[in-house]
Amino acid sequence: MERIFPDDVLTKRARVEAALNLQPVDRVPILEQLSYNPRVIADWTGKDIRGFDYTVEDICSVIRQTTDLIMPPVAPRGGGRYTTEDGFVYQNDNWTTWRVSRPFDTTEGARDWLLRRTEVLEAQVIQPLQARAEHREYMTVLQAQVGETVILKYHDVGFCAAFDAMGLELFSYFVYDYPEVFARYMAASGARRLEWVQAVADRELSPVILIAEDFATKQGPIFPPDFLARYHYPYVQQVTAAWHGAGVKVLYHSDGNYRKAIPDLIACGVDGFYCLEPGVGMDLVELRQTWPHMVWSGGVDGVDLMERGTPEQVRAEVLRHIRETDALHTGGMFVASSSEINPPIPPENFRAMVATVGEMTNPDFAE
Repeated sequence: MERIFPDDVLTKRARVEAALNLQPVDRVPILEQLSYNPRVIADWTGKDIRGFDYTVEDICSVIRQTTDLIMPPVAPRGGGRYTTEDGFVYQNDNWTTWRVSRPFDTTEGARDWLLRRTEVLEAQVIQPLQARAEHREYMTVLQAQVGETVILKYHDVGFCAAFDAMGLELFSYFVYDYPEVFARYMAASGARRLEWVQAVADRELSPVILIAEDFATKQGPIFPPDFLARYHYPYVQQVTAAWHGAGVKVLYHSDGNYRKAIPDLIACGVDGFYCLEPGVGMDLVELRQTWPHMVWSGGVDGVDLMERGTPEQVRAEVLRHIRETDALHTGGMFVASSSEINPPIPPENFRAMVATVGEMTNPDFAE
């Protein structure tokens, strides 16, 4: 059995499943994205890493030592610039990527671009056997790299991809002028995603999946409830039901303060939420106390605390989460940062987060 701490009783997968099922755990499971911080990679591998000169294998070595559930690792992206087939220009900066330009700057251009994309989606044919084989190969190869750590693969339903590509201001004008174009795109995108999920869903590969869509600012959801109810929630509900049909739990992700949307997302059937930014009103303890039947993860502040705080402050916050949610006895919680372990985070703060989880074991736990 691959242990993070000497006193671990459950396997990583058994611990993850217990937490997802709101059951007692020997200790709270740790979830993270560990691809982006060279100093943390160097700290746990013992390698002399200069800049972003490390590999997926190095990341996976840290994953095996520190996490129960992991976002798929990605190698540093380098610093190159590239152009997509449809004309978007992107700039890499090793651990992040941003858009430099798009191939349109009017609502008509946005409409034409999205219509072309929609036509491609409408013509696409998902081959279930091929999709399943490709997904299984991907997950099997990755599982061999990350050891016994459970994989939290993620996907979207196309909602964020459209308005992010256009930019929020242009998208606002576009969707006002051409709502039927956006509705057609979402129907096509949602249908292809549903077919893919129906083809690949397999609890053997992982007991949990993440639906990732960013639709909130620090103040709240960008879009009103009726807009989300028309263009987003139906597709979240469809793919969630498909994953549930295979026995797979579903977590939902958005950055920002999406608290007002939580009841609607619960109505879509999701089992829990990932990435909770306490600085904008998403405190994990308060959310767990409000919705105790849901799973909560990613509530350790990744900026003010993890980047700028001390190990003692990190320890105090992790202890607060574990104690005040009673997660050792009731499950339903993963310790994780509210974003990722980004480059500014000192290695000692990540070590404090991990070590504190090991301090808090369940004295009443019995397999």
